[in-house]
Amino acid sequence: MDTKYLIHKNVMNDKTTKFLDRFVKRVKANPPGVCPIAVQLAFLQSARSQTCGKCVPCRDGLEQLENMMRLILEGKADMSVYEDMVALGEMIRDTADCAIGYEAARIVLESTDLFHDEYMSHINDHCCQDDVGQKVPCISYCPAHVDIPGYIALIGEHRYADAINLIRQDNPFPTACAFICEHPCEEKCRRDLLDSPVNIRGLKKFAVDQIAADQVKTPECNVATRKKVAIVGGGPSGLTAAYYLSLMGHHVDVFEEREALGGMLRYGIPNYRLPKDRLDQDINAILSTGNIEVHLNHAVDEKRMEELVNEYNAVYVAIGAQTGKSVKIEGVEAEGVYSAVDFLGDIGRGNVPDFSGKRVVVVGGGNVAMDAARSAIRCKADEVTVIYRRRQVDMTALPSEIQGAIEEGVELLTLNAPRAISTRDGKVTGFVMKPQRIFEYDRSGKPGVTEANAPEREMPCEVVLMAIGQDIVSAPFEKYSVNPHRKTFETEDTTRIKGYDKVFAGGDCVFGPATVIKAIGAGKVAALNIDEYLGYHHKYLEDIQVPEPRENDRTHYGRVHLTDISARERKKSFEPIENGMSYEEAMQECGKCLRCDHFGCGSIIGGRV
Repeated sequence: MDTKYLIHKNVMNDKTTKFLDRFVKRVKANPPGVCPIAVQLAFLQSARSQTCGKCVPCRDGLEQLENMMRLILEGKADMSVYEDMVALGEMIRDTADCAIGYEAARIVLESTDLFHDEYMSHINDHCCQDDVGQKVPCISYCPAHVDIPGYIALIGEHRYADAINLIRQDNPFPTACAFICEHPCEEKCRRDLLDSPVNIRGLKKFAVDQIAADQVKTPECNVATRKKVAIVGGGPSGLTAAYYLSLMGHHVDVFEEREALGGMLRYGIPNYRLPKDRLDQDINAILSTGNIEVHLNHAVDEKRMEELVNEYNAVYVAIGAQTGKSVKIEGVEAEGVYSAVDFLGDIGRGNVPDFSGKRVVVVGGGNVAMDAARSAIRCKADEVTVIYRRRQVDMTALPSEIQGAIEEGVELLTLNAPRAISTRDGKVTGFVMKPQRIFEYDRSGKPGVTEANAPEREMPCEVVLMAIGQDIVSAPFEKYSVNPHRKTFETEDTTRIKGYDKVFAGGDCVFGPATVIKAIGAGKVAALNIDEYLGYHHKYLEDIQVPEPRENDRTHYGRVHLTDISARERKKSFEPIENGMSYEEAMQECGKCLRCDHFGCGSIIGGRV
C-alpha cells in the first residue's frame, strides 16, 4: 500500500513529501522474506509522525498501537496484547477524524488478517516463521529463481554464452523470456532505492542478441537411468520439464496435439512480439540434449492417457489453457464472433485473415486482448476498438502493450460492459454495451464497477473478438482429480495429482492462465519432483564462474528503456517491433546492479537442478 495516501495533502510541505517518496521506495523495495510485522510497524510509525494531535484516537491511539505491535515483533507479547491491539485498531478506524488515523488503523487490521500466521508465530514461538529471512529480491520474485545478478555480471564481462547457460540452469527459454517475460523480478529490485530498477529483461535480450541460444552448447546429460517419462503438452511448462528430466538422464516422450512445439508461445503470442524463428532457437537447444523424443499431431484422449500411465514410469500433464472463454449474451453465436485465443492461434499457424473494410471490436483488458487488437490492425481492419468494463488503469495488460496498441490506432472504450451483439441475417452488425460507473473497492483491492444510469450504446462493427479469459480443455483427464468448477487439476505439494502416484501436473492447467515464466517455473519444479519420485536426487551445476562483485556504482542513472520501431511502420506487418539495447546502454544497466547476491540483501540459498 502507498503510504502517501495516509497523509492529508494539506499538511505536507515539500520536505515531508520528499521524505515520504523515499520512504515509499524503501518499503516497496523490501525483499520477500522480510518480516511483514516489521514492515507494518514502519508504516505505522510513518503515519503517526504526521498526526496533527487534535483528535485523541489518532494522537494517543496510534502511539499505543505502535507500542503493542513492537511488543509482538520483539516476541514479548501474549494473546491478550494481540486482542487489545485489534480492538484498539477497530476503535481508531471507526472514530478517528481524518485519514491519518483511520487509514493507519485499517492497514494494521488488514495485516492481522493477511499475516495472521506470522503474528501467531511471534506470540507463541517468540520468533519469525521459518521462511522469513533475507533473500535476493530479484531471484525470489522470479518464478524460476534464475540467478539474475550472476548473469548480469557475466553480460557485463561480455561472456554472453556463459550468461545464457547460467539462465538455463533454471530457465531453458532465455530467448522467449527475453522478448515477452513480464519481468516480476524488477518489482523489488533494490536499485529502486537509488534511481530505478535494472532493466533485467532488456539485458537478457541483449545477451541472446549477441549469440543465438541454439549456438550455445547445452550441458552434458547424466548417465542414462532407463526410466521413461511421458509429457502431455509441448508448451513452455512441458518442454521445461522435458529439458531438466533429459539432463538428469531420463528418457522423455513429449506428446503434442498440434503440428509444432511451443504451445501458447507459438500459437498465442504474435510474431511481432515473439519472432517464431527466435522461439525455435530455444526449442532446438532443448531438444539438443538428446534424450527427448517428440510426437507431433498426437492428441491424448482418455484411452491414450491410460496407456501412458501403464507404459511409462511417470507422466507429466502440462496441457495449458488453450481455449478462449465467451460471454452469454444475445448474438454471441453469430458469424463474425470469434475467440481471441483461436484468432491468435490461426495467425500462429500462418492463416492470417483479411479484415479489409471491416470494423473490429475486442472485448477484454488483458494481454490477449491487446495482442488480438494489435493483430487485427495488422490484418488491415479499418477500425479496432477495445471495450473493457473497468478503467484503463485497471487493465491487466502490461502498460507497454496498452500504450503500443494506442500508438498503432486502437481505440480504448473503457467503463462499458457487453450487453448484446446486433446481427442481420446471422452476421454481426454491431456491439451493444452498457455504460458502467466506478464503485466501492472489492475484495481484490480494486474499485468495483456497477451499471451507470445511462442508456445502452451500440458500436457498428463486423467482427467481435472475445478476449475475456482462457479455459483448460481437461475432458480427457476428468478422472485425474479435475476441479469441476475451474477445470484445473488438483495437485499435492509435490505436483503429483491427488490419488495418482505416477501422474503429475503443472502450469496453467493447475493454477489457471498465468504468465510464461510461471509455467516455466512449474515445469522445473515438476521435473525435480518426478526425479525424486523415480528414486533419484539429480543436480547439475555447470562450472560457470560468476565474476566477483565490483564496488557499487552509486551514481544516479536514468533507466534504459527498450524502444519500438515507429507505429506507422510496425503496424503494417507481423515483423518484430522491439529494438535492442546498444552496447553502451547494456553496460550502463549492468553497472547499476548492486550485486545483492553478495551485498546487503542475502545470498543464493539451496541447490539447483
